[in-house]
Amino acid sequence: QVQLVESGGGLAQPGGSLRLSCAASGFTFSSYHMSWVRQAPGKGLEWVSVSDGSGLSTSYAISVKGRFTISRDNAKNTLYLQMNSLKPEDTARYYCNIWDTEYWGQGTQVTVSI
Repeated sequence: QVQLVESGGGLAQPGGSLRLSCAASGFTFSSYHMSWVRQAPGKGLEWVSVSDGSGLSTSYAISVKGRFTISRDNAKNTLYLQMNSLKPEDTARYYCNIWDTEYWGQGTQVTVSI
């Protein structure tokens, strides 16, 4: 069955960096667009970034463009999100998602605070 397992979240200071990972299994990873979505406390879901199956075509929300980088290793069935120049407003639970499907991971918490 499809499984998506996120990791790499934690506490970071403003201006710091974190790298999230999403280990995928149960489907042909390289055939699917994959995305990152986040949910801040008390707020709705916010799309962050998407990658096509090859990793060559990517897109970002305006709020993270220039600071976050999505990438993937299809040999390892893993999706990544490199987050630099973190801001307190990046605090959220981050989920990976098979684009345009109901398949989601359990999420990983990112907290940006002094």
